[in-house]
Parts: sequence; structure tokens; C-alpha cells
Amino acid sequence: MHVGATEQAVAAPLVRGRLGLAALAVGQVVSWGILYYGLIVAAPVIAADTGWSLARIALSFSAGLVTSAAAGIVVGRWLDERSPRSVMTAGSLVGAAGLGAVSAADDLAGFTLGWVIVGIGQAAVLYQAAFTVIARRYGDGRRRAMTVVTLAGGLASTIFAPIVAGMLTVIDWRTTFVILAVALIVLSTPLHWWSLERTWPARPPATPDDDVHALRDVLRTRRFWMLELAMIAVVAALYSVTLALIPLLGEKGITYELAAWALGLVGAGQVIGRLLYVALPHGTAAWVPLAATAGLSAVLLALIALLPGPPWLLVVVGVALGAVRGAQTLVQGSAVADRWGTRSYGAINGVFAAPITAVAALGPALGPVAASAIGSYASMGLLAAALALVALVLARFA
Repeated sequence: MHVGATEQAVAAPLVRGRLGLAALAVGQVVSWGILYYGLIVAAPVIAADTGWSLARIALSFSAGLVTSAAAGIVVGRWLDERSPRSVMTAGSLVGAAGLGAVSAADDLAGFTLGWVIVGIGQAAVLYQAAFTVIARRYGDGRRRAMTVVTLAGGLASTIFAPIVAGMLTVIDWRTTFVILAVALIVLSTPLHWWSLERTWPARPPATPDDDVHALRDVLRTRRFWMLELAMIAVVAALYSVTLALIPLLGEKGITYELAAWALGLVGAGQVIGRLLYVALPHGTAAWVPLAATAGLSAVLLALIALLPGPPWLLVVVGVALGAVRGAQTLVQGSAVADRWGTRSYGAINGVFAAPITAVAALGPALGPVAASAIGSYASMGLLAAALALVALVLARFA
């Protein structure tokens, strides 16, 4: 009895209950704010200082995000099998090292290498890593915990965008990234170290009645691949339009200022969508939430493509799209656990999330490329609506 109690004490985090969840949420705010939104705010300043084009800077950033998607496969397995405390703490340190490399880069190759290093750190500290911890720690209570964490993550841009912008008015971008790297170490590393489990408690042996599926067995199922394709389709549809909202609304005669406000309100919509998601009953079949977000996406994407105005209505539709996108984050986070349980969540979710994260990483380019190919942003919106309909059909088999 004494040994078992000791093992439980070692496995438990030093910060428990609501404080443990709060620490995880604050870690997401800091990590998203520094490792993701810092570059989005700083990109124009970097372009002006270096002469590098915004497109090339964005591609360097995307290289890091794609790296994050690939690294997430390995990180998911580590989080299942090893110490979440050491994995996420190391992720913060690697992310900070990457920002240091970014600040010192003399050319685009070095700049891109820095973001690749940052991407490895992102894989160990952003949503997918946090979702793995939540799935193991909270079990059936994971939906509310995921909602709390993603609501906090949604505030990252609100908090850090003005901070980074303010820093860039008084110091150069290189010094700004050095300060952000130090802030990441000071703020997030202690949170991860003191609030996360040193080891997971030992799990009981599997029995025939356990909802336990090894990764190789899950990958052999049609259900997994239907889920994967449906999720990729709906994410591509939502990201291609919401990230291109400014030029899409500009085609309809809306001013840049109002279109920029509409884009900002998409973020507010995401918070609303996540709150609605957790408030709804979740006793339905696992495929229903995905089908609902895909169906709503198809309707709203068609509306924003076809409606000529008035401006206030287009803004409302944009906010609604943000709400669906916010709910979709939670649908994705819950998808693996809802179908295959939490025992191998990290390994399965790592493989599942990698291509979705890669598509999201390419999101800023998807809309403009499609619009250029087919002639207009409105046509691109209709194409995205059709893609969401494909996701709706696939969802029924997921």
C-alpha cells in the first residue's frame, strides 16, 4: 500500500485540480502568443528591415508549422509513454532556442532554420500536446477541460499582438524576438515543470472489454481514414476563406478598415463557438459533431460567397464562420478519444493531427492561390463550400 501511494504521489502534478488546468491554460496563452502570433505581428517590420518579401517570410513560418505537424507524431508517443513534464518543458526551451536563431538570422535560410526549430518546440507545447495531457488526466471530463484551454489560447492574439506591436515601435525586431524567447522561458517553463505529471500512473492491463486500440490497428480501419479526410476537407475549407476574409470582402466593395475588423471578429466568433460547443449535450454518435460543423461550414461559406451585402450581414456571417471554426478545434481535439478511447490517445492523435496541422499551416496561401486560379475570391468561397459538403458526406462514415 505504501509503495502504491508513493508511486501515485510521484505521478501526480504538484499543482492539482483547477490550478493545474489554469496552469495549462496560461501556458497555452503564452506559447501561442510568443511562438505563433509574434511572427504574424512582426512580419511587415521584418520585411521592411531586411528586404525579404512578406510571401517568403510567410513561407519560412509555414516551414516551421509543417515541421510542427510532423514532429507531433513523435511527441504524441512520448507524451503517452514518458513524462509530460519533461516533454512540454523541453518544448518551451526548444521554442526559445528557435526564436534566438530567428533573431540572429542573416539570410532567409537561417531565418527558415530558426522557424523549423521553433516548429519542433511548438509540437511539444501547443494544442495537440495539451490535448494529450487533458485526455489522460481528465478522462470523461476532457471536453470542458479542452474548452477552457482553447478559450485561453484564443486570447493569445488579443494579449500578445498589442504587446509585440508596442515593442516593435521602440526596439528592433531582432531584440524583440530575443525578449520573447526569454519571456517564453521565464513564463512557460516553470508552469510546465510544476503543473504537469512527472510520470503517468500505471494503467491496468487491457481486457477484452477495454476501449483500447493500438495505433497500427486504428490505422487499418476505414473509419480512421474517413475521419482524417473529412477533417482535412473542413479545415481546408474554413481556413482558406477565414484567412482571406479581407480580400474577399474587398471584392464586395467593403472598405479595408471594416474588412480588417471583420477578420478580427472571427477570433471573437471562435470563442463563442467553443462556449456553445461545451454547453451542448454530447450523448450523440461520435460522427454527429463533425457532420454538424461541416454542414454549417458549407452553408455559411456559400452565404459569404454569394451575398452582395449589406456589410453588417457579411460581418455577421464572418463571425458565424469564426464560431464554427472555434467549435471545429474542439471537435478535432475530441475526435480520437471519442472513437478509440484515451489509452493510446497521444500516438493516434499525433498521426491524425499531422496532416490537418499541415493543411492549417498552408491556410494563409490556400485562399489566394485558389482565387487566382479560378478568377475571384467569391468563386473560391463557393469551392470551399463544396469542399465542406464533401466533408459532410465523409463524416457519416467516421
